[in-house]
Amino acid sequence: MHKPYKIKEIFYTLQGEGAHSGRPAVFCRFSKCNLWNGKENSRSQSVCNFCDTDFIGTDGENGDVYKTPEDLAKKVFDLWPQQAGLKPFVVCTGGEPLLQLDTLLIDAFHQHGFEIAIETNGTLPLPTGIDWVCVSPKGTSKVVVSECDELKLVYPQIDAMPDQFEHIKAKCFYLTPKADPLISNQSDLINDPVTQQTIQYCLAHPKWRLNLQSHKLINIP
Repeated sequence: MHKPYKIKEIFYTLQGEGAHSGRPAVFCRFSKCNLWNGKENSRSQSVCNFCDTDFIGTDGENGDVYKTPEDLAKKVFDLWPQQAGLKPFVVCTGGEPLLQLDTLLIDAFHQHGFEIAIETNGTLPLPTGIDWVCVSPKGTSKVVVSECDELKLVYPQIDAMPDQFEHIKAKCFYLTPKADPLISNQSDLINDPVTQQTIQYCLAHPKWRLNLQSHKLINIP
């Protein structure tokens, strides 16, 4: 029998960052991560100790334990505005979605017409059939994905600096400033020293593009 999917939340919004920034999408956030358990008392000892996302449990919007791939795919599809007349777009995120995302669910999404994107830390092998892969390496973790559509690195990370990932083939290379989580407006962002440091790195290494989390600045999910 297939193992159920533990989903933290599912919601319709605009993609706030990366190559698809501004694009309407249904986000499907999977519970659990393999680089941090999500509990504050273990953050400092975790590989990914700067995560700003709540991915524990199933208590978010439309969060639940979905028993079958079809159940989950249908819930995601129901959130896409049918009048749009466009190919629906789902972003599988987490936590770490590859702890649960499998070919059965990928097939179910495709049967509903979805273009499938994933945001992963790159430590687990990719199943076949994902349409857009965004890899975001964290700390000392071993990245096993060698080719993706988008490499998006939080900057700076002492154990994961951009030059360590030159071997990864990608269409787009992004640096996201590891900025103060309390920043909520444009003027604070401009004055943030880490943001300025990231800008200077991109200017000196034009392979990399600056990535800002616009959804936080405009206060959408």
